[in-house]
Amino acid sequence: MDQVIIFDTTLRDGEQSPGFSMSPSQKLRMARTLRDLGVDVIEAGFPAASPGDFESVQTIAREVQGPAICGLARCNEGDIRTVARAIAPAAKQRIHVFIATSPIHREHKLKMTREEVVAGAVAGVKLAKSLVDDVEFSAEDAIRTEPEFLAEVLTAAIDAGAGTVNIPDTVGYTTPDEMTRLITYIRENVPNIDQAIISTHCHDDLGMAVANSLAAISAGARQIECTINGIGERAGNASLEEVVMALKTRPDHFGCDTAINTQRLVPASRLLAAMTGNIVPRNKAIVGDNAFAHESGIHQHGMLSHSTTYEIMKPEDVGVANSQLVLGKHSGRHAVLDRARQLGYTLEPEQVSDLFARFKDLADRKREVYDADLEALITGQEGSTGPWQLTSLRVTTGLSDDPTASVAMSREGETHREAAIGDGPLDAVCRAMIRATGIDIEIKTFALRSVSEGVDAQGEANIHADFNGEELAGHGVSTDIVAAGAMALLQIINRITRRSERQA
Repeated sequence: MDQVIIFDTTLRDGEQSPGFSMSPSQKLRMARTLRDLGVDVIEAGFPAASPGDFESVQTIAREVQGPAICGLARCNEGDIRTVARAIAPAAKQRIHVFIATSPIHREHKLKMTREEVVAGAVAGVKLAKSLVDDVEFSAEDAIRTEPEFLAEVLTAAIDAGAGTVNIPDTVGYTTPDEMTRLITYIRENVPNIDQAIISTHCHDDLGMAVANSLAAISAGARQIECTINGIGERAGNASLEEVVMALKTRPDHFGCDTAINTQRLVPASRLLAAMTGNIVPRNKAIVGDNAFAHESGIHQHGMLSHSTTYEIMKPEDVGVANSQLVLGKHSGRHAVLDRARQLGYTLEPEQVSDLFARFKDLADRKREVYDADLEALITGQEGSTGPWQLTSLRVTTGLSDDPTASVAMSREGETHREAAIGDGPLDAVCRAMIRATGIDIEIKTFALRSVSEGVDAQGEANIHADFNGEELAGHGVSTDIVAAGAMALLQIINRITRRSERQA
């Protein structure tokens, strides 16, 4: 079967969307996860956007081997040379240049003529090609571009050296049949199209990003730009896990496959959700908690007879574990690490000791440790160690008493103690922590869910907060739900503090 190239833009289009920003260490961890997942290209960022983005892309290029490491650039010299410097450490390098081509963008954004757009595209591709071998060209808002002009731009870009030409549905406007017709038109009207791979990048504004991506594949596209959990600008991008499993489940229809290790899809999804503080909806296809759950009596009866009555995929094919209770306080390091590997997680050496210590602490407080508990330990708590440490936390609450909290927070050997009254225990804790650190954070949303079963289950807390107009997310896990919220806020505090230290 033909192989479809999976171009993952979780760390670029996904991360730049509101509420999904990640720290440099989180981006590196996610990049390693994408490598283990088997993606072909990692679009690591937009290096010209900020020094922090440049640094993150460069770190990923240096540390992550296997996939091509790609950076995005407008068709101008400054952007393109910045990308080249950022991805220089990578063994496989790609520069992704773009320019808008639709009449709406030409008139209102670029204020350029058709001829100027073609000239800009050619100049950008030629410069990128002089710096790296692998160049991708995107015609931004291609779907709303006149087909004959789009064909002209793509022909010129391929002649200039582009090995991949991307047809983005930038605003999520198209439909599957329109996408099919456009890809077919390109194949028939771009004379040198045999020298390039056709790609597409679909947004989900009308809920058709995955359908449009699959239509493009059926019409001859062989690269799909997508993200874990479908995150991205506005309503998001095509969901990587949905595209991949559609191809895997229906080879009879598509005749294509990918190099993705599908058993790592659920772990990758849960890690991203934890790092960004955005819980995956229960009914999300492939990776949602309900994707392989059955409550209806009719469905349960069918499943007991034969799983294929109501399941078109095996849970284990996407990384959903079959077993539940396997670990306890007597379990050793090797058992814990082996179970983590079975669940699809690859741990870096520096993570192993920390994970086992936190597992032992949890096992002492819980009679049984579920797979979900172990996953929560693996995906959570990043940022709980850092410039600030929460060394003491006390909360008092009651039906007739105002909730109060006192905290002790240390930084560089100095302890700061504060107390506060709040509308609830978590509100009181957050107020006290904000006073202790002197960082003016406004809590926007707080979400809590049970990780596993029982009254001793771990609670997973996700906080979104505003700091100087920027939305930041924090994630914490603990058998104490107030402590979980405190850990989530501590993540945000440490991200802000680290950034300030780097800028100082």
